[in-house]
Amino acid sequence: MASSACEFIFHAGVRLNMVWVVTHLPREDSKTIAEERLSCIMMDGGVKATYLEVMDTWAVAVGDCSLGALGFLDLHLLPKWHSSAEMASRPGILTDWPWKALGSFKYLVVAPWIVESIYSYGTKSEEERDLGNLLIAALMAWRMVHSQIWISLSRHRTAKGSRRIVDKPIEFDQVDRERTWDDQIIFNALLMYLGNKFLPGSSRAPLWRTDGAVLMALLHAGPVEFLYYWFHRALHHHFLYSRYHSHHHSSIVTEPITSVVHPFAEHIAYSLLFAIPVVTSSLCGNLSIVSMLGYLTYIDFMNNMGHCNFELFPRPLFSLFPPLKFLFYTPSFHSLHHTQFRTNYSLFMPMYDYIYGTDDKSSDSLYETSLQREEETPDVIHLTHLTTLDSIYHIRLGFPSLSSHPFISSRWFLSFMWPLTLFSALLSYLSSSTFVLERNRFRSLTLHSRLLPKFAFQYTSPRQYESINKMIEASIVEADKKGVRVVSLGLMNQGEELNGYGEMYVKRHPKLKVRLVDGSSLAAAVVVNGIPRETSEVVFRGKLTKVAYATVFALIQRGVKVMVLRAEEHRRLVEFVGVSCSENIVLMRTNSPRIWLVGGDGLSREEETMAKEGTLFIPFSQFPPKKTRKDCHYHPTPSMYIPESAQNVDSCENWLPRRVMSAWRVGGIVHALEGWEEHECGHAFFFDIDRVWEAALRHGFRPLPPF
Repeated sequence: MASSACEFIFHAGVRLNMVWVVTHLPREDSKTIAEERLSCIMMDGGVKATYLEVMDTWAVAVGDCSLGALGFLDLHLLPKWHSSAEMASRPGILTDWPWKALGSFKYLVVAPWIVESIYSYGTKSEEERDLGNLLIAALMAWRMVHSQIWISLSRHRTAKGSRRIVDKPIEFDQVDRERTWDDQIIFNALLMYLGNKFLPGSSRAPLWRTDGAVLMALLHAGPVEFLYYWFHRALHHHFLYSRYHSHHHSSIVTEPITSVVHPFAEHIAYSLLFAIPVVTSSLCGNLSIVSMLGYLTYIDFMNNMGHCNFELFPRPLFSLFPPLKFLFYTPSFHSLHHTQFRTNYSLFMPMYDYIYGTDDKSSDSLYETSLQREEETPDVIHLTHLTTLDSIYHIRLGFPSLSSHPFISSRWFLSFMWPLTLFSALLSYLSSSTFVLERNRFRSLTLHSRLLPKFAFQYTSPRQYESINKMIEASIVEADKKGVRVVSLGLMNQGEELNGYGEMYVKRHPKLKVRLVDGSSLAAAVVVNGIPRETSEVVFRGKLTKVAYATVFALIQRGVKVMVLRAEEHRRLVEFVGVSCSENIVLMRTNSPRIWLVGGDGLSREEETMAKEGTLFIPFSQFPPKKTRKDCHYHPTPSMYIPESAQNVDSCENWLPRRVMSAWRVGGIVHALEGWEEHECGHAFFFDIDRVWEAALRHGFRPLPPF
């Protein structure tokens, strides 16, 4: 069977450029088949089928043979191939949600019901008021908050590495595909409003009834779990799989919200299944508000927990009560369903897999292996911090759909989040330590980003200097003890006043083995090489940072005249470059070149209006200038495209495009790749910018286009 499957796939013209890796312990016969037979499809060449079509073809040809016999596909080496897996390979009817065209305004669908419930509760007498109907909107909000907690927790724990289950990347295509996770909350809210209006026994339900709660629990453990198991197996038949369920299985590495990312038709079926306990309890007259809210929270909890990519069930729990393994699945148990494909079909109770023989034999070993996985030690740590108050929603631990796009502070719906925004600002004053924000892989390097819970405006306050420096210093000392090779001080606004561009830490800890890199040399190289070669003169305006000095010095060495708008900046630049080079630094009088080097936080609106039409603004700071001129061009802040081999890149760095990293961050990576032993920190220390620029290009980093 496996041999014919290989021939079927091969003769269909599917040529897979992939690395075949077995990371679980599959069945021995399947492993042998994979080793001996599937090498025929592991060859170079163009891909002539999408990821989902290959999966569907394999499912048809192999039948019940475990897809996990192939091991995990190294999907990070197949970005173009995998990105085509956005929907089912042959979408069936009712695939899209009815309100898809509304975009972010889809919540207007439930607005009339919410308004009606509030109006009804406020105008009716106490005997006629329906608390349950009023609480549907609150339940809707709670379900969203509950899911967001799981998103943040899962991403943080997975980045740390401890108890991680699948060590594979998540990319932008998965985030885009899963951004509709809240559609099912809207759909369920509509069903609850309709049920409360037309279903006998649901309106004006009491707060609590024990008999109703027991009935709902029994109905879930029996009919719901049993019917879901067989329905789920049916979804893995190639007819339904290719039209519907393959959309869900596009996510090999799962996140909590992966649990509810299905086509609309599937959610109709799931809603009918989960409605069995609620409708039955309502018809029996023992439905209560608490049991209803508790049942939905239980479903969300188990769904999110089962799809997070780290193991959280402690071993003593199953040792003290062994039957528990048949009643509650673990994240590792369900992870095998996404990697082995035809095992572990159960909803939340694995007993049906054990009854019908579809349990994966490696479930226990994967559970043990995941529990034993310790927090990893990265090769490079990049320190960063928050920018504006709204940036807490944009970081990778925030809203995935926001962090996967360049940061825009003017999102209208964030204004409704002001209580949480202000609360986070208060916490930033009380915070005293950094935490892991993101984990990436680049060739042999493991990269961690750690967040200082401080906002940009706090870096300009002398009162915050001590607490900020303590956090940075503690992170450096901890990294040194763990054997980290490079700490990238890519902190926006870190400078002479704060810590002398990191020089303070080297003086305090002269025996540091970890290298401190502020990335200024590469940032200056990006700015200089972003200027057209034929340029003979530029305008300079902005705060005189380390990057600014390095950029001006490199330009005058190339014979480029630097015109300065302000006398104080002119004086300081002349002092820096020396009298012999000072003839190329002049105060601008009338003529204005069309290339302006600007600091994003130092260019005034009046100065910006002085530029000629068609001027190219090139920032040398990490903050971009405000785009007030429609007749001019604005280059991104110093940054570079990362190589395709960089893994687990599913969020944007501040306002930069996808798969673009700031030059300060790239500088730390290049430093580690080159094995340079010097610290790159302190006001006076620079690398040869040509040397660091060539090293970055050699490792696959690419410059951005001018505009």
